[in-house]
Amino acid sequence: MAEKKQASLSKGLSIYFYHTRLTRESYEEWKEYKFPGHILYGLPLLENYGIEAVMHRYRYFPSRLKLMWYATKEILFCKEKYEVLYATSFRGIEPVIFLRALGLYRKPIVLWHHTAVVRNAHPCREFLSRFFYKGIDRMFLFSRKLIRDSLKTGKVAERKLQLVHWGPDLAFYDHLLAEMPHRQPAGFISTGKENRDVETLLKAFGQTEEQLDVYISVSCGNINYKKILDRCPVSEAVRIHYTDGVIPYELGKLVAQKSCIVICCLDFPYTVGLTTLVEAFALGMPVICSRNPNFEIDIDKEEIGITVPYGDVQGWVDAIRYISTHPEEARRMGQNARRLAEERFNLEIFSHEIAESLLDVSRISSKNRNFA
Repeated sequence: MAEKKQASLSKGLSIYFYHTRLTRESYEEWKEYKFPGHILYGLPLLENYGIEAVMHRYRYFPSRLKLMWYATKEILFCKEKYEVLYATSFRGIEPVIFLRALGLYRKPIVLWHHTAVVRNAHPCREFLSRFFYKGIDRMFLFSRKLIRDSLKTGKVAERKLQLVHWGPDLAFYDHLLAEMPHRQPAGFISTGKENRDVETLLKAFGQTEEQLDVYISVSCGNINYKKILDRCPVSEAVRIHYTDGVIPYELGKLVAQKSCIVICCLDFPYTVGLTTLVEAFALGMPVICSRNPNFEIDIDKEEIGITVPYGDVQGWVDAIRYISTHPEEARRMGQNARRLAEERFNLEIFSHEIAESLLDVSRISSKNRNFA
């Protein structure tokens, strides 16, 4: 069935792939099972559908303006031919999007929008924002709630918004697990760096005797985790590891040695914690997770873990104790999670959805040019 789908989509298309990380290096690592393909947003499998990619040459800039100048120059003066710009974020390509809205950049733009589209209280900014979204031909979002919330603003047409079932690169994790035949999972683990509620997490584990390893960056965005952790009492059973620049493959091995993943997040209006969640799917592990209404997956309904309201220390204590005292139930949750990944959320499924959309956008753009 998958081969028939691929064959039906193979029309031949060249895209410019814009990512805010080292793409070429990560792609080569993916080939050796050292980097998960879902972090490349489907790129590794697009060639199965006749889609070739011109990869953006990523460079880090602390200044947003310098990033925009560099990215815009790279895209506009790219010597290789491409028909669609596919971006994992609009960060850095804002000028190109405005040029598209003005009709000065003629190639369709397809990108991932990680939050819902929002209104701006300032009239001038709201006007610019509405014009900005005219320059985007299609947006991929992680959940139907993000789509519904975006439509409420009136800034984007429904036809431009598409739900994509983003999920893990199962082959990557299967290869990783095959290298650990004698593993004996035990304890809890927390990974991820965006908007984590480390205070609630440490307070909860401080009331249990369960072992927890926390892998986190010193800081992320406006949050300095080290300052927060330095002033928090830490149980002897809790170990903090600062991991700036950690390799996904090595972190995946550390996660696989634990029996449960905990995802304790602050209340932010996007799918914070999703990357960690899909890793749990692939590894067949149960989760305890902050109850994020923006997830497409209902963790409790799917019976893949336990959710806890934001900031609820006692709720976390209860969930931790339940998982630790019900190992068979925890194992069943992990099995459900893996089944969910195999059937509904994985790299193969969402790569097909992306390929289909890219080809569709290209066809629409081609028709519009023919009738212009």
